[in-house]
Amino acid sequence: MKRSSRLGAWIAMAIGASYFLIPLIGTFEFSLRMKRGEYSFEAYRVVFGDPQFQATFSYSIMMAVITIIVGVLLVVPTAYWVQLRLPKLRPFVEFVTLLPLVIPAIVIVFGYLRLYNSSSWIPLTGSERATDLLLVCSYVTLSLPYMYRSVDTGLRAIDVRTLTEAAEVLGAGRFTILFRVIFPNVTTAILSGAFLTFAVVIGEFTMASLLNRPAFGPYLQLVGANRAYEPSALAVIAFLITWASMGLIQVIGRNSDAKRPNVGK
Repeated sequence: MKRSSRLGAWIAMAIGASYFLIPLIGTFEFSLRMKRGEYSFEAYRVVFGDPQFQATFSYSIMMAVITIIVGVLLVVPTAYWVQLRLPKLRPFVEFVTLLPLVIPAIVIVFGYLRLYNSSSWIPLTGSERATDLLLVCSYVTLSLPYMYRSVDTGLRAIDVRTLTEAAEVLGAGRFTILFRVIFPNVTTAILSGAFLTFAVVIGEFTMASLLNRPAFGPYLQLVGANRAYEPSALAVIAFLITWASMGLIQVIGRNSDAKRPNVGK
């Protein structure tokens, strides 16, 4: 009975892996056919040598880093304060942080354009820097479910109240408690949310396109509409970036579990 159940599990895993891996292998194989009659990495050479690729990828990385910083500074104090002082508000905060998963990105960005266009009282589309700020706010909103869930899970794994009370007894203020006690104890959770945010920002298309910013997502769409082999190479590159982020989350999580002392022993 156990052997049959294990066989069924392996068959299910093989089917699931084939569903994801076969299209990826086909895409990678097609990306190597740019030179007729032979396999080569010519498509990747063309992509990496494209100045537009370098500019858009660098821009998206910069936006991702800024989004992560803003998201961490917004989410960690909020989640900490809700868990410490306002536990009754947890369902409401969780509902708000889930809204970006329910509301389409195109609706969010149209709302931003309506509220912050050049004729509004807070014009954020009149210059490139102001539009970049609006795009960062859009990315923070879009990545909020992932960042908040990661941080909230990390805070639930530690005794926030005891740590806060102990720090207060030693004379620490709120700012010191937050940045010298809470942040170090949820570093793994913050990094998990940061890598998820990075993956979301790198591949995001709707907000960057409608705000007319030179991000990596619109570049992917533009190349896909006008070329044959380069889009396959870009798809493989984007896939590797996403899975590298997921892999880093797993590595950091395992290292954190290995270093954490076992209190029960």
